[in-house]
Amino acid sequence: MTKYTKDPEKIAALSEEEYYVTQKSGTERPGTGALLGNKEPGIYVDIVSGEPLFASADKYESGCGWPSFTKPIEPAHVQELRDASLGMIRTEVRSTHGDSHLGHVFPDGPRDRGGLRYCINSASLRFVHRDDMESEGYGDYLNQVEDVA
Repeated sequence: MTKYTKDPEKIAALSEEEYYVTQKSGTERPGTGALLGNKEPGIYVDIVSGEPLFASADKYESGCGWPSFTKPIEPAHVQELRDASLGMIRTEVRSTHGDSHLGHVFPDGPRDRGGLRYCINSASLRFVHRDDMESEGYGDYLNQVEDVA
């Protein structure tokens, strides 16, 4: 079983925005994230720990300005915490092992897919294309990614 940890070397290599988002619980500007329009098959992993978080099959266009997913690929890798910042109550989403701030989850997602919208910062994610999943150690998740047409 793969062990995922908060990797100091990866933290040191983060861009200023990636560091702000993942380590300081920041938010990238809406509509600016590199992965927002990504429609390729694969999985999204924590940029710090590499733990698998979301599958492309669960990504959808919500119109909110950030990548949105209906559920985590591996629920044990995602923590949901009460967030009372900014004068409102929200549910923060953090990676379990990397302790990276990912974004927030809201109850306004597609009803036919569980009703949740995981609104996630691109800066907290690394995309692993379906073609590279096996070689990068994510082969166990291939069955959760849509087939390449």
